[in-house]
Amino acid sequence: MTFTGTCSYIVGRGTVAIIDPGPDDPGHVARLLAAVAGETVSHIVVTHTHRDHSPAVPALRAATGARVVGCGPHRPSRAPGPGEDRVLDAAADSDFMPDWQMRDGDAVSGPGWSLTAVETPGHTANHLAYALPEEETLFSGDHVMAWSTSIVAPPDGSMSAYMASIEKLRGMDHRLYRPGHGGPVTEPQRFLRGLVQHRRQREAAILNRIGAGDETIAAMVPVIYQGLAPVLHGAAALSVLAQIEDLVARGLVAASDTVPALSSRYRLA
Repeated sequence: MTFTGTCSYIVGRGTVAIIDPGPDDPGHVARLLAAVAGETVSHIVVTHTHRDHSPAVPALRAATGARVVGCGPHRPSRAPGPGEDRVLDAAADSDFMPDWQMRDGDAVSGPGWSLTAVETPGHTANHLAYALPEEETLFSGDHVMAWSTSIVAPPDGSMSAYMASIEKLRGMDHRLYRPGHGGPVTEPQRFLRGLVQHRRQREAAILNRIGAGDETIAAMVPVIYQGLAPVLHGAAALSVLAQIEDLVARGLVAASDTVPALSSRYRLA
């Protein structure tokens, strides 16, 4: 799920910020501290509160005395349904609490650098990206990654919020994205257009399956994700649910339950 691991970024020289300290892994923390030896860490900046991004904050704060800023405490995108609390807890760092919860447009700075928060909910409700204008760069967290599409899994994530955040970034101009996993996105606007097309194609596939008589997500997943390893069908089902939630909200699909769920039955509206 994390490809080659979590990308932690050090911004600046002399006085620096660390973006996404990563998992509660002593080796990861030790490498970060070795990389900033002799420098002052003024800020620890967090994009979101999944367990691969924020749990190293306490160890890094204790070692550096840095101020923790960025996203707010973890929260779901909607009220969890039956059994969904367990799914949410498995991924979330519920202990995270920043010294300063940043909002859209808020900024921190140091010698030769500044980081401006860009609210990008969708992957999580509290997701923030950070613009570094000195390099025309956006630290995009898990919202946009070159190696894979971002997972949007209810109740943690919201497809409608994710798509709105994509459109928001299409209205901005950055030369480069540096994501939470994998290498950089070198042509951001072209890549964003591709993400929109991918989601619309997935949406069309879901509508086709429902139109063909598939009433459950369990029936849709093997057809839509042909060739996918069965061990990943659970994650795929959550992705389908996120798309269906959006389709229900837009009046294109009707659900057997008030809140669409993995166990619900679906039909075209």
